[in-house]
Amino acid sequence: MASSMTSSFVGTAPRLAEVRPKTVAPVRSTRQVCRAQSVKSDAHNLNQLISTTPFDGLKFQPIREATVNRAMTSRYFKDMHDYAEADVVITGAGSAGLACAYELTKYPDVKVAIIEQGVAPGGGAWLGGQLFSAMIIRKPAHELLDELSIPYEDEGDYVVVKHAAQMTSTLLSHVLKAPNVKLFNATAVEDLVVREDDVRGRYVGGAVTNWTLVSLNHDTQMCMDPNVIESKVIVSSTGHDGPMGASGVKRLAKLGMVKDAPGMSALDMNTAEDMIVRNTREVVPGMVICGMEVAELDGAPRMGPTFGAMYMSGQKAAHCALNSLRRQRDLNEQLEKAGQEAADAKQPALV
Repeated sequence: MASSMTSSFVGTAPRLAEVRPKTVAPVRSTRQVCRAQSVKSDAHNLNQLISTTPFDGLKFQPIREATVNRAMTSRYFKDMHDYAEADVVITGAGSAGLACAYELTKYPDVKVAIIEQGVAPGGGAWLGGQLFSAMIIRKPAHELLDELSIPYEDEGDYVVVKHAAQMTSTLLSHVLKAPNVKLFNATAVEDLVVREDDVRGRYVGGAVTNWTLVSLNHDTQMCMDPNVIESKVIVSSTGHDGPMGASGVKRLAKLGMVKDAPGMSALDMNTAEDMIVRNTREVVPGMVICGMEVAELDGAPRMGPTFGAMYMSGQKAAHCALNSLRRQRDLNEQLEKAGQEAADAKQPALV
């Protein structure tokens, strides 16, 4: 009973109100107050610093729209005027074409024009196989990477560049800054200039060009005639068959200057790369072929996602072009000498 009463009493006992002590603000010294204000000021200044950039308040120099027009067109048409004749015209600025152009930058007296149908040079060398980023290059083609100071992972018989774009952009940069090379992109080669003489027979003497957008629309509008660049040598590096690929050898076949262009064979990396470099050559007087255009003419296997032969074929093509230039120079000297001797023989003897 007592237990029950106690329990009842405890349960019904009134609660005493909690007594909380008053919070008394600490008394801060003058030094503490000044320090707090300083921290607040520093935070404000830091926020201002974070929200500003070195470009705030930037203003461009004034320019007229007509000035921009003249600055572009005057230079472009001067380039067209200056490159109406060239020593070497490279058709196609893919991996082989750019490697050829790069090799020719080492010979500053050789005037080089590159014709590339696309807006962006580089062809398929911006990525590795199946749109992967790494680029595989079999030795000894890695020597070009060393020359260009491009880093890679050495895997023994081959090397790996971490991104194909690094190789292509570096190679392209070296080519574009060379004073003896001019790139005409968004420009297509529609045909070849072919001449004939008693000494060389039929030979290639230039490239027939047009803006790519015009070339792609000949069937939609009236005929739009092309332009011409005369050259002593054409290096054809337009790649394997496609909408505008292998155009050089296909045109030679139609003209009867080569027997046939059967097209590339099935993939075999080990056979393909050696064969592509070995068969890079001056296929008719005035025209050198390199890269996958060699496979299209010779029926060589395709190599797939390995790029060493493309670069070395392009480099070899440059030296094939140089050899052709030397032969033409020697031939011209012989013809001039023979002509002078013939003219001297016709002179009446002095009495």
